[in-house]
Amino acid sequence: MFEEHTDERSDRQRTTGRRAFIRSAVVGSALVGGSGVVAGAPGNGRGGNGGGNAGGNGGGNGFPPKGITEYGGSVNLGNGEVRTFTTETPSGNPKHHGVEFERSALEGLPSADDLAAADNRAETDKYRVGGQATKVHFKQSLQFFVPFPAAERTPFTFLGLNWNPGGHFGGAGAWLRPHFDIHFHMLDPATVDSVEGPRLPPYDTGNGEYTPDSPDPDPDGKVTETNFDYDQLPEGYARSPDPVADQRYITDMGEHTAPEDAPELPDAPGEPGDPEAFDNTLIQGFVGDAGGSRLAFVEPMITREFLREFEGNETYEVPQPDAYPHERQHPTEYGVRDVPSKDAVTVVLSGFEET
Repeated sequence: MFEEHTDERSDRQRTTGRRAFIRSAVVGSALVGGSGVVAGAPGNGRGGNGGGNAGGNGGGNGFPPKGITEYGGSVNLGNGEVRTFTTETPSGNPKHHGVEFERSALEGLPSADDLAAADNRAETDKYRVGGQATKVHFKQSLQFFVPFPAAERTPFTFLGLNWNPGGHFGGAGAWLRPHFDIHFHMLDPATVDSVEGPRLPPYDTGNGEYTPDSPDPDPDGKVTETNFDYDQLPEGYARSPDPVADQRYITDMGEHTAPEDAPELPDAPGEPGDPEAFDNTLIQGFVGDAGGSRLAFVEPMITREFLREFEGNETYEVPQPDAYPHERQHPTEYGVRDVPSKDAVTVVLSGFEET
């Protein structure tokens, strides 16, 4: 079912992708206390309106559009709240899948020590309004699963939101700044919940050795065979290099691919990444089994500093693959937008087109 690849890649995949963006109002730069960490009441987030506070139609002036926007669940983060939303035209065409951060949610965030000491680490309900303290990419993280209101013409199902107070490993140290992982998932939550890592993806075969308690790669690690579907790899994106292949697949997420021209990534193998150059990078991710991989999430990875300081409206390109794992409308843009009337900032997928 899946074409076998080794180290060979198409000319398209060898070409460094241009991280294009369209600015409608340019402020900031473009572009891979413990509130909310103690146990709380579980949400009813498996339904259309998610857990936490009640959903409803979009309100307020400006963005997102009033009357055609439905809010999903809200969760507690820092000193404020975060909630999902979906905007559709009256005819049912998707306009936006987004997440709205109250600006107060960017303050009072838990530290890595807060998360390590949290009493909810054994919780299994990932829809809790207070989130779950856990460890991903070898670093402490506060994680939320928040459903989107249904939009049948898009593949997106729920938001996987992670606050990473110490950043996380990857990119040779490029992503160690405090930041949010904002996963727009295309698969059902049970499938994503079953993903375990860090480990070699199930569609890769390798002979490297891996120590789960250490982020240090094995210099001799090598993938000997793969059923990764390179046709679904977006233009200009690359998988992590062979020495860290045993760390590609991450719990509750999957495999992360990054734009080859992200400024924080190393210029050459063996060189360190530059976390000071990281502020806003679009990751695109994969989930699969031994038979192959599929494009499974789109993930803006954005520093807290970037969101705190953001003003105006910026829209960026979502690079596209040659093939899609679905026949629904796929986003061609993602954006960050200040909403002063709500004292909030949003991160949004838009520009949906038929695949």
